Amino acid sequence: MFRFATRYGSNGLSLWLRQSNCRHGLNARTILHARRISGHSFGPPTDVEKIMLDSVKATGPISFSTFMQLSLGHPTHGYYMKPEHAVFGTQGDFITSPEISQMFGELVALWMIKQWMDTDVKMSFRVVELGPGRGTLMDDVLRVLKQLPAARGKLKSIHLVESSATMRALQEGKLRKASQEGNFQIMWHDGIEEIEPEEDVFTMLVAHEFFDALPVNVIERTQQGWNEVLIAPSSDPSIRYTIPSSDSDQNLDTPPTLHHTSSRWTRVLSPTPTASSTLLGLASPRFFSLPVGTRIEVSRASMNQARGIGKLINTKGGGSALVVDYGADRAFGDSLRAFKKHKIVDIFCSPGECDVTTNVDFALLKESMADLVSTHGPISQRNFLTCMGIEIRAAALVRSASSLERKKAIEDGANRLIDPCGMGEQYKVLGAVAKGRGEIWPFAVIQDSAQQSI
Repeated sequence: MFRFATRYGSNGLSLWLRQSNCRHGLNARTILHARRISGHSFGPPTDVEKIMLDSVKATGPISFSTFMQLSLGHPTHGYYMKPEHAVFGTQGDFITSPEISQMFGELVALWMIKQWMDTDVKMSFRVVELGPGRGTLMDDVLRVLKQLPAARGKLKSIHLVESSATMRALQEGKLRKASQEGNFQIMWHDGIEEIEPEEDVFTMLVAHEFFDALPVNVIERTQQGWNEVLIAPSSDPSIRYTIPSSDSDQNLDTPPTLHHTSSRWTRVLSPTPTASSTLLGLASPRFFSLPVGTRIEVSRASMNQARGIGKLINTKGGGSALVVDYGADRAFGDSLRAFKKHKIVDIFCSPGECDVTTNVDFALLKESMADLVSTHGPISQRNFLTCMGIEIRAAALVRSASSLERKKAIEDGANRLIDPCGMGEQYKVLGAVAKGRGEIWPFAVIQDSAQQSI
């Protein structure tokens, strides 16, 4: 179970797991379960909805990709762009793994450091994060780097891919002290393509709950090819498109989601294949044999980001990447959902006021970077954290806890991260390293165990 802690005991990583250092100001979290609510009474149109209505009047029904871009990333009205949105934590619309416990970020850091040590411990390194949120994960990673002797003085720079000025301000406030103490530079980028590959620097990259928010197109297999599922006003008599097949996702099972149609918006099917739906239908050889009536969600943006990761790692300096998100090693047909105040709401509920996410097709990510890097997994978050020593780390923190309340918070946080009925199985972890590295811990061990159990 804890082979990582014993196998690599000589390099200081095992010793670090048993230290009692804690993240400052960590309080017990209230576990808030997402509850489903209907989406029939949404009130007056939001600013994003007004833009959607204008777009439909001008050019016809819009794609789900456009819907997600407007809802999440519109410069002034998008969900992530508004300062008043708490977004993360108990006061926001959802809680992420780094917000639950410091142990998540610490173990991610240990994995990245291990990849660097196996490559060239004398080489300097940089850390890249896609979608850094409030900076909590990076803060935990930097604390580990500071405490491990082998890593001291080797960190060259931090690169954060974040387009929201509001989120950048939160990240800067969170990480300023670590930057000053460590004498390294923090740089922000609107996209991964802005980060230059470096031949003499090892790149550590992490993308946690990043790909789930990237825009997807929804396409449906018809006798004509791949038609696109679009969004139109429910009450517009000029929209005469057909309704998509209600059974199109029967072979692509997903977690229970709402299927209510809002009083304002509905799904329609393009009368003929569109340019985007035709191209996306060719995105993977897995899609070629899917039967008529199948609906899938495909993200061109995810494919581009995955290739960007590959390009950063595929250099002389090398690198490693971890992608952590909910999804599976396959395509999904109807996983789009919206979150507001820890509740799953109708996908069309108050666009611009809710977070919109989708399950990640990890197989598509692997296919997109296969010629550039070696990919491993995905494996469950439970298996990853367990192999990395979360129980050892939790026990060390419990021993140093100053109160029973603090001890319980540590134990609850660890249990929630590896819960087989929740985060532990819902979240998957994909590893990527430079080609030629061979087996990568802990992915090879998990996959070998899975094969032996078949």
